[in-house]
Amino acid sequence: MSNHVSTIQNIGLSFKSFFSLCKPRVTSLIVFTAIIGMYLAKPAELPMYWPLLIATTIGIAFASGAAAAFNCLIEHKIDAIMARTRARAIPTGQVSSTQTTIFATILGGTGLAILYFYVNPLTMWLTFATFVGYAVIYTVFLKPATPMNIVIGGASGAMPPILGWAAVNNTVSPESLIMFLIIFAWTPPHFWALALYRREEYAKVGMPMLPVTHGEAFTLLHILLYTIILVAVSLMPYGLGMSGLLYLVSAIILNVIFMAYVIGLYRKYSDDLAKRTFKYSIIYLTLLFAALLIDHYWMF
Repeated sequence: MSNHVSTIQNIGLSFKSFFSLCKPRVTSLIVFTAIIGMYLAKPAELPMYWPLLIATTIGIAFASGAAAAFNCLIEHKIDAIMARTRARAIPTGQVSSTQTTIFATILGGTGLAILYFYVNPLTMWLTFATFVGYAVIYTVFLKPATPMNIVIGGASGAMPPILGWAAVNNTVSPESLIMFLIIFAWTPPHFWALALYRREEYAKVGMPMLPVTHGEAFTLLHILLYTIILVAVSLMPYGLGMSGLLYLVSAIILNVIFMAYVIGLYRKYSDDLAKRTFKYSIIYLTLLFAALLIDHYWMF
């Protein structure tokens, strides 16, 4: 009986370890924005085709999880040093590099196959390009090479709404590009807030994040400037007739709160405020895209 219980516990631990490689919180946000892209891609009065929704969600989730696992694999030596990441599955020995490689390859291949056969080839190829952009171009080349890594690499993280839109309409439209721009502009202030209060850890591992290479004041200025860009971009859905008054009011409220955090950070920096700014940025993006979806149905 005890051996049976022990086996079940080991299976549960293994599942949890492999699942953690997929960075579930990041993946869930990616899937969420992709689903928003799907729903905005069709008239609100038409019901969603459930098999398409399920296949797209699973395919993108698998591909995203695989990219995250490859990221963990490539950076496991750095992760072992940084306090934020030293408890991850590879540095702690819960999962080996070989197991991670096999797991990520199978997961990513399955996700792409689902998208190709059950969604459409365009969505599969766009997802594959996103995978390569994050797991290879950003993680291997950009992140260790330039302090602007998150700006350039942010394009990969901004792709999910385009993937969702392509899944429904088999095309890339101006509306999907607007959603892309919102996430693209949001990424630098979101990530630099984290990099500020973790800058000593990044410096320790030799990672050229902006606060490490250019200092606190320079980074705070860029957070402020990119947040201003974000505010302007976030109003584009209303300005171009993509959304209505409900979204506009929601976006204004969310932007006012975000700007208050950023201005406070710029005027008097503290690690605690940087942490709260980082946490709010996640809430901001989630609620902004939720407002887009609700407004889309409210208009009809």
